[in-house]
Amino acid sequence: MTTTPAVDFAAAVERYLAAWNETEAVKRRALVEAAYTPDATYTDPLAAVAGHDGIDTVIGAVQGQFAGLVFTLGGPVDGHHDIARFPWHLGPAGGEALAIGFDVVALDPTGRITTVHGFLDKVPAGL
Repeated sequence: MTTTPAVDFAAAVERYLAAWNETEAVKRRALVEAAYTPDATYTDPLAAVAGHDGIDTVIGAVQGQFAGLVFTLGGPVDGHHDIARFPWHLGPAGGEALAIGFDVVALDPTGRITTVHGFLDKVPAGL
């Protein structure tokens, strides 16, 4: 039987959230490249993009729409094989979440994200 190396799901999610929270463009791009494979895809109800350029553009657009808000882990990271799921919150630092979602990610053997499937559970009015 062949075994696969253990993937650190929590570390992968930390890198993911760090990219979503970095507002300086050059630093954000470096974090995107560290967190995602070059051909990674990101799909949620509002976006479907591929590659570092597409993911970086979506993150920048979300940051522009929700300036000053931060993404935080909303509960435990649960994973098996190469797949993890986790809830997230978006709101002011230390404040109540204005948006809540749930993401499922697939990881390569090095822990970089290959796909994201995002779900929105709570969104601000008018979004």
